[in-house]
Amino acid sequence: MILNYEGKKSEKEILDSIKPIFLKPVSGNPKSKSKLIKGENLEVMKYLIDKWDLKGKIDLVYIDPPFSTNNIFRMSKDKANTISRSNGDNIAYDDSLIGAEFLEFMRERLILLRELLSDRGSIYVHIDYKIGHYIKVLMDEIFGKKNFLNDLTRIKCNPKNFERKAYGNIKDMILFYSKTGNHIWNNPKAPMSEEDIKRLFKKIDKDGRRYTTIPLHAPGETTNGATGQSWRGMMPPKGRHWRCSPSELEELDKQGLIEWSKTGVPRKKIYADEKNGKKIQDILEFKDLQNPSYPTEKNLELLKLIVNASSNKGSIVLDCFCGSGTTLKAAQELGRSWIGIDKSEEAINVALKKLTSNQRTITGEEEFEYLEQVSNSENINIILDSEHLPKKESQKLGTIKE
Repeated sequence: MILNYEGKKSEKEILDSIKPIFLKPVSGNPKSKSKLIKGENLEVMKYLIDKWDLKGKIDLVYIDPPFSTNNIFRMSKDKANTISRSNGDNIAYDDSLIGAEFLEFMRERLILLRELLSDRGSIYVHIDYKIGHYIKVLMDEIFGKKNFLNDLTRIKCNPKNFERKAYGNIKDMILFYSKTGNHIWNNPKAPMSEEDIKRLFKKIDKDGRRYTTIPLHAPGETTNGATGQSWRGMMPPKGRHWRCSPSELEELDKQGLIEWSKTGVPRKKIYADEKNGKKIQDILEFKDLQNPSYPTEKNLELLKLIVNASSNKGSIVLDCFCGSGTTLKAAQELGRSWIGIDKSEEAINVALKKLTSNQRTITGEEEFEYLEQVSNSENINIILDSEHLPKKESQKLGTIKE
C-alpha cells in the first residue's frame, strides 16, 4: 500500500536535493562517539552518512517529531508547559507544517533514518492519534510492512473532562519497526507485584512456594520429531505436540516439576520465585511531566525502557528531533553512545544543561562533543582553513572519533 499526495518526490530526488553542509566543533570531548548537534536534521543526517560513514551503523532510532498540530510551542525561563504558555515566551519549535507538506517532511527524514540503521536496528516513532495512521502507511512503504512490530499505546495523562462530543484522549502512539527483522531485542520485563503473584500463582507447595501449572503440549503436530512420540503411554492431544522430548519430560518429572492431576493429566510447574518479572505489553503508562523543562518533554523512564529493550552497551542511539535530550540522557545512563540533532536554540540549551550536569569522565572531560551546522559562508572558510591543516587534523573534521 502506497500513500500518494501532491509533492511526493522519489528517493533519488530527495537525496540529490539535500545541500552539503559542514559541522563545526564547539565544545566537549572530540574523542567521544556521543555527539549533540545543532542543525537541520535532514542535512545533518546526510552528513553523517557521507562524511562520518555512519550508514548502517545505528542500532536504535527514537524520534518524537512534530505532530502536525499547526501550533507554535513556546517556553520561558520559568515554564515550558504546552498548555500554560504565553505569546511573549520564546519559540521552542514551530509545528506549522500540515497535510501533504508534513507527510513529505517526515518521509524525507524516515528515508535517511532507514539508511543509517544497522541490520540489527529498529526505530520508534512517537506520534499522536490524529496523524499517526498516515505515518504508519509511510513507514510500511519505507521499512516494509513485514517489519512492523508494534503500535504501542502510551498513556500520557490523567483522564480529562474537556467538553466535546467525543471520548477523552489520554494516549498517543509509538510505531515500532525493525530494519530487517533481525533486530536487537532484550525482552524487557516489569516487576511483579504481590497482587500479581497471588493472582497468577495460586498454588502453594509443601515448602510454601507459590506456583502455577501449564500444559506439557503446544499447538501443532510433529510427525517425525521426538516431540510427536509417545511418553508414559500417552500421545500429545490431536493437533498438538509435546513442548519437549519424552526424555526431557522424564527428567522434569524426576525433578518434581510435573504435577499429575487425579485423572492422570500431567502439567509443568512454574514457580513465582523463578520468574524475573512479567512481559511488558503494548500499553505503556509513562505520563508527561508536570513541570517539563521543554515543551512535549517525555518521561526519562519511558526512554530507558526503549533504549534497554532495543540496543546493547556500545550501540549508537540516534534521536534527530532530540528536543530536551531525554533520549540522549537515557542512552548515556545505560552505557550507549548517542547522537542528538535539533535546530532549536531553546532545545539545544536545555539539552546541554541536562547532559552536562553529571556527564564527565574520571579525568573531568565531558562525555560528549557539541557541534553546530555552519552557514554557507562559514562552511567555505572552514574548508579553506582545513586545507592548510596537517593531513591528520583535516581528516578529524570529517570523521567520528573513536
